[in-house]
Amino acid sequence: MKKKMIPVLVALFFILVIGAAALGKVLIDKYSYSKELADWNEFYQVSGEQSAIILQDEMVEEKAIIREGICYLDLSTVHKYLNEIFYADLGENLLLYTTATEIVRVNLGESSYTTDAGSMDMGHTIAYAEGDVVYVAADFVKCYTNFSYDIYDRHVQIYTEWGSKETADITKATAVRERGGVKSPILRELAEGETVEILEEMETWSRIKTSDSIIGYVENKRLSEKTTVTEMPVTDYEAPEYTSIALEGKVSLGWHAIYSVSGNDTLDSVVSGTKGMNVIAPTWFSLNDNEGNFRSYASADYVKRAHEKGLQVWGVLDDFNYNNEEGAGIDVYSILSSTTKRQRLAQNIADSAVSLGMDGINLDFERVNSDSGIHYVQFLRELSILCRKYGLVLSIDNYVPFHFNDYYRLDIQGQVADYVIIMGYDEHWHGSGEPGSVASIDYVSNGLDKTLEEVPAEKVINALPFYTILWKTDGGAVTDSYLTINNTAEFMSHVNAEIVWDETTCQNYAEWAEGTATYQIWLEDAESIAVKLNVMRAKNIAGVAVWRLGYETGEIWELLSAYSGS
Repeated sequence: MKKKMIPVLVALFFILVIGAAALGKVLIDKYSYSKELADWNEFYQVSGEQSAIILQDEMVEEKAIIREGICYLDLSTVHKYLNEIFYADLGENLLLYTTATEIVRVNLGESSYTTDAGSMDMGHTIAYAEGDVVYVAADFVKCYTNFSYDIYDRHVQIYTEWGSKETADITKATAVRERGGVKSPILRELAEGETVEILEEMETWSRIKTSDSIIGYVENKRLSEKTTVTEMPVTDYEAPEYTSIALEGKVSLGWHAIYSVSGNDTLDSVVSGTKGMNVIAPTWFSLNDNEGNFRSYASADYVKRAHEKGLQVWGVLDDFNYNNEEGAGIDVYSILSSTTKRQRLAQNIADSAVSLGMDGINLDFERVNSDSGIHYVQFLRELSILCRKYGLVLSIDNYVPFHFNDYYRLDIQGQVADYVIIMGYDEHWHGSGEPGSVASIDYVSNGLDKTLEEVPAEKVINALPFYTILWKTDGGAVTDSYLTINNTAEFMSHVNAEIVWDETTCQNYAEWAEGTATYQIWLEDAESIAVKLNVMRAKNIAGVAVWRLGYETGEIWELLSAYSGS
């Protein structure tokens, strides 16, 4: 019997051995540390000359290019994360950087750049283009931007912000892994005593960054000597200051519509009834071709006579009057996107202002579309340098701000210009086909609030309309006609309509019928202007502008004079 049991016992023994071995293998497979190395190209999602960008403690989707040991960033990446002032003109093979005082120029593909002080060579290509993408050397960007960067194998670390960080020492040689878990691929080995930055601490693993900016995971049991370290910010670059000219007291500006040389003769008549006005803005200059030239009705004698009346003269440069009069097909994009044309325009208008003895330039570009936005902003930067150089006031006219016209960049205007004027009207406009107020109180107030989010109050001027619109609805057709404030009272006296105060718009409103037509009017008058001025006073902005001289009444000038404190 015993002999018969021996084979059974042997079999059971081997079964137990095999089972133990199998169980041991399972346990080893489950709990042993994987030695699989991560594929860095796959981890960083790069190939060829590409390097991943680690911005602060996160990998962003954009890539750097490492060429001959130099780190290059495409211009959109520079704009997004570092500095939006860099401007490329592919048509003229240029990269520009515009400060408050000068324009730095780089010819794409070259190693030198030019400033007012002369030419400097960096010893490598500063910027180059591949197709329609411009790449800029990070060390050139750093000449005008406070940030730090380091180049590693297949990744670049960039810091733009500094504060404090928590660090820890490695107690025993271990691996940094892609994810938390002993089976995750290894990014690199860590030696005992190395210091790492702790980005996020979890139950058994921590997300860390190594000294060479590899971000991965390490077991908590390998971390000790936790310390808080204060980071040293980069402050190498100090930008030249944007200085501004400010008039004493509030600005009270009147636009003087001049559409021929003979229009200058109306100066005396248009200012005779004004009170408290200290700036006159004649509509003298208008783009008249696609080369950056303009038509001029300007007169040095006009400037002299205006000065004798105690008025500053801010000549208006617009992009629409000549085009509207002549059907000239002026292409604003063509002018502004060409550095040669754009700088010709800026220099010529500044030279005209100086030669005429003008005190400032009032820029009224209303045909800028979203494609032209970056070029318009560059024009403002370049024109502001000349105005600052020659002591000219630069004021810029704008629509009431909305999301669809934000490319006019009020934030940048508030930096480079002396005054930002909001044309607080055209809520409903000629030809809009929708009856309504030209400038309801909410429209004005909300427009100023949005402006003040981006522009200092001491630079903001609100423009008031000296006109209103009479709306006629007949069947499904809506037509309209203008009424100036000085003609409104007489017009309404001939209309059999009750005028009532509308609290929503803070305007007097009238509606009446003639035959099959319905007429509506939201009046601009002393009452509506007074409410607007009260809102402007409460927001403590820089002043008021009016469109246009010759449309007003003496009663309204009394209100404007009281507002401006004169």
